[in-house]
Amino acid sequence: MRKAHQAVLMELWHVVDAICRKNGIPYMLFAGSALGAVRHGGIIPWDDDLDVVMLRPDYDRFLEAARQELPDLYFLQAEFSAHWPMFFSKIRKNGTACMERFIPKDRAMHQGIYIDIFPCDNLSDRKIMRGLQFIASKFVIAKALDARGYQTKNPVKRAVMAISRGMPCEALRRFVQMRENTKTKDVHTFFGGAKRYKRNVFPRAWFGKLQYMPFGDALAPVSTHYDALLTRMYDDYRTPTPPAQRASKVHADLVDTEHTYEDYLEMQAGRKITVRSKSMR
Repeated sequence: MRKAHQAVLMELWHVVDAICRKNGIPYMLFAGSALGAVRHGGIIPWDDDLDVVMLRPDYDRFLEAARQELPDLYFLQAEFSAHWPMFFSKIRKNGTACMERFIPKDRAMHQGIYIDIFPCDNLSDRKIMRGLQFIASKFVIAKALDARGYQTKNPVKRAVMAISRGMPCEALRRFVQMRENTKTKDVHTFFGGAKRYKRNVFPRAWFGKLQYMPFGDALAPVSTHYDALLTRMYDDYRTPTPPAQRASKVHADLVDTEHTYEDYLEMQAGRKITVRSKSMR
């Protein structure tokens, strides 16, 4: 099943790549997918997702193009859209299932096999403002996760989620994005990267130059500064995760490349989630 799942991920990536090429939209592989390109020449063998990232203006252009050009076989799950309260976007394949380790509050949420499309935003040059952007992002994330159906026994996380319900998250989102500050030295992926501050902050130049590397059956764009970027995110990224720890990185609880997630909704509703992914989200 893993190979079949990864084959659909590659199919979805080719769809995204085609839209970006047609419309001149720069993007690059990100996080574990960039690591896979550098270290494995493709998707990490035990991975079950695929991540791309775009600077916010390019991300906006991509969402608009995808709304117009995405073939009917696929579904755009745009950030903060109907049935999707999250702060990043996905491209999913209709007629498939990828049920993750949570039970959605909204049963109308599309749960087909997906790849993630992350935005990269401007980071203030002022130290205090940078910290405030990071804190604000946590409340936006908490509110979105709560709306999606995330559950946790961690008292701090539960408190933040409860507080976030009454917060003006639209204003916080604008503050985190700082769309008008396009000349700042650094950018951030608070809405798409790792949990820790330092693993989400990058020099703008790292997103400005791309190179193409073998990725499965094609070439994919990665940052020319991929070594520094991956070291920032993973430290010793060239050493693979030990086999005993790989299961905790799996996102999906159930995958079916031939049947729709709708066939599994009743089963999902009665399922108890006992193991949760140790993922970026």
